[in-house]
Amino acid sequence: MSQIQIRIGKALFFLCFLATSFGLVQGSNEEVLSSIPVREVTVFKDGHAFVLHEGELATNDQGNIVLDTLPRPVIGTFWPYSAETHTRLSATVTGKEIVTVDKTALSIRELIEANLGKRVLIRDNYESHPYEATLVRLLERTTEELQESSVPGSDPALPQKSDVLLIRVAEGVRAVQVGHIQKITFLDEPCDTIHEEEFRNVMTLKLDWEGKPQNTAQVGMVYLQRGIRWIPNYRIDIDGQGKAHLKLQATLVNELTDLHDTTVHLVIGVPSFAFKDTVDPISLQESVAQLSSVFRENAQTAYAFSNAIMTQAAMPSPRFSETRSRGDTIDLGPEVIGSGGNEDLYVFTLEHVTLKKGQRMVVSVTEYNLEYRDVFVLDLPFGPPPEVRQNFNSQQQQQLAELLAAPKAQHVIRLKNDGEHPITTAPALILREGKLIAQGMTKYTAIGASGDVELTSAVDISVKKLDEETERTPSAMRWNNSDYARSDLHGQITLTNHKDKTITLEVTRSVLGHIDSATQEGTIEHLGRHEGWLTSGVPVWWNWYNWPYWWYHLNSIGRMQWETTLEAGQSIELQYQWHYFWRM
Repeated sequence: MSQIQIRIGKALFFLCFLATSFGLVQGSNEEVLSSIPVREVTVFKDGHAFVLHEGELATNDQGNIVLDTLPRPVIGTFWPYSAETHTRLSATVTGKEIVTVDKTALSIRELIEANLGKRVLIRDNYESHPYEATLVRLLERTTEELQESSVPGSDPALPQKSDVLLIRVAEGVRAVQVGHIQKITFLDEPCDTIHEEEFRNVMTLKLDWEGKPQNTAQVGMVYLQRGIRWIPNYRIDIDGQGKAHLKLQATLVNELTDLHDTTVHLVIGVPSFAFKDTVDPISLQESVAQLSSVFRENAQTAYAFSNAIMTQAAMPSPRFSETRSRGDTIDLGPEVIGSGGNEDLYVFTLEHVTLKKGQRMVVSVTEYNLEYRDVFVLDLPFGPPPEVRQNFNSQQQQQLAELLAAPKAQHVIRLKNDGEHPITTAPALILREGKLIAQGMTKYTAIGASGDVELTSAVDISVKKLDEETERTPSAMRWNNSDYARSDLHGQITLTNHKDKTITLEVTRSVLGHIDSATQEGTIEHLGRHEGWLTSGVPVWWNWYNWPYWWYHLNSIGRMQWETTLEAGQSIELQYQWHYFWRM
């Protein structure tokens, strides 16, 4: 090839590039499609995110901005705006439109479409030798033609492309089938980019310009949408002397949109989103986008975790409602569902976050020092009275025995939150002087409050519990024309400290009936129906029996609590008396 031919070929290639870039080739009257960057995003633990887009974007011939992507916002949360001083956003319109996009040619037909007007050598099924021709036109019915020939009111249609190619040869213009072409040789430097029309959901921001429309405009939008979640987790280093160093890190899960140099706000607590399952019609979507199982509230791990953290507020001692049957598991999967239900909103801010859609990131959030103390907690739940237990089947009897057998004290560390941030509900890795000792779970602890993190069962604190009926009085009470017997009972809890140091013990004992007395300065509390224990504070076996209406009138649930210290090798006896009524 001569130097002149090489120069001509380069020149033709450059002209092809210019034609592709500036819309000089056929079918290039396309909209100016833009993507508006994300500047800030506020992320909640339930997977919702409040997203702020803003940027300076190119306008089209009408002075409007056309966006190539649509969010799926929660209804009532989508708010677009113009940031231009003298330009007002008059309307935002979404719809399916036919737009022209650039694509790389991937077939003979597309290469022909990209090089109309070029000289080629064609070898087909009907000619024995290649022949020279000029590519003229690929026959198609345009969108406008289809619209004119269709029923009024019909939806727009994409062009109907045929396989018929018009070429100019020495004899005139010839029509050939593209599928019959065996080989095509380009005598001019070919282009490999086509301009193809397709349907796309687009959003048009219509701007009212006071004067002549400018080439660019500063616009933005905010909305709430599900698709980004942050999962908190803690590392707690204790020194064994009452000092703890707490580190919080966040795992970000992004299935919403690309973030580039974005400010991210991580929120402790989740506000109520009344219409979170209803998508705004502006999105042109009928339902919420299907995300991975990380975001599904009905996932099995979500159910397990939400049950495990049913009571969020940290208390200095175990609550009656926290009693769980043996065998229940805490699935620390990413679905921290409901973990912000009782939490005050608090925001951590991260700057310059870059995270593409589909990526995950672990990032350090904060760290600070706290004080803690070791506490040994024993929670003894109540069991059913004999009159109820005799109605259980063998499987239920076995499950009940496992629930009530061999109670053990739990070793917890009680963190006093004197830091600048609340502690949220999250998995926690507990270390002592750099060595792993347990994994537990923090509960929401406000600034100034204290919260427990469970470490392990205290096997070197022996627990013995003995309950016995001391007296039964027939016809002890008459109510509503029925007689009721009274059962008086005595209980004793014996605790022995086999450790080599003095420990702090907190014991809770719950019983069915009314508590008469408790030794060792135990506090007594009676729970009635108005406390709500019937819906959240009863053990699993409670619903195995159809409790009669009179039971709630004559009885309640009693709870005793003791807090004491126990020296190494010493024992303590906690005694109590209670009674309940039963229909004869």
